[in-house]
Amino acid sequence: MPIALAEVKHVAALAKLSFTDEELAKIAKELDAIVGYVEQLKELNVDDVPPTAHVLDLHNVFRDDKVEPWLTNEEALQNAPTQKIGYFSVPKVIG
Repeated sequence: MPIALAEVKHVAALAKLSFTDEELAKIAKELDAIVGYVEQLKELNVDDVPPTAHVLDLHNVFRDDKVEPWLTNEEALQNAPTQKIGYFSVPKVIG
């Protein structure tokens, strides 16, 4: 089922885009080709493919959680240009 020009105009209006009639015809043809390709994908048998399948053999690499030394409050604020009651003090940016 080909994409109608009215549908392309509607989508363009939703996206606040304006096109010439020639551009609309070209876009309709391109969208029709995309939908046709998606229809071809529906014919594939994916019964044995798990939903989380990926074309690449990817896996997450996590490091072990372990307690390591951290900065004390005084060390963190040591180079702060201004500080107030133990926190960084920054200029107000919202009126």
